[in-house]
Amino acid sequence: MDFTALPDGGADCKTAAMFTIEHEFDASLITLIDEGSAPLQEDVTISAFADCITVEQFDERLNRVQKITLTMAQLKDLEAALDLPEGSYQFKADT
Repeated sequence: MDFTALPDGGADCKTAAMFTIEHEFDASLITLIDEGSAPLQEDVTISAFADCITVEQFDERLNRVQKITLTMAQLKDLEAALDLPEGSYQFKADT
């Protein structure tokens, strides 16, 4: 899959940006932008810290931001799970 950086962050571009990336002192911030067909979901903000990842999205029904925090081990499990078939799995330490 190829990605192209949009000029001026996409502000003047007629093509919809799929995501943005910002690097701050203590975290990298990724915002996923839902530009598909209606009904659209709110943007998803992922903050990557040294010890955890947070995923946030505004919930219109509750009128507040919902936040999930994943440890790095949980993120590693999620990454592996996206490429595996149904089943129960456990990581084993390398010997």
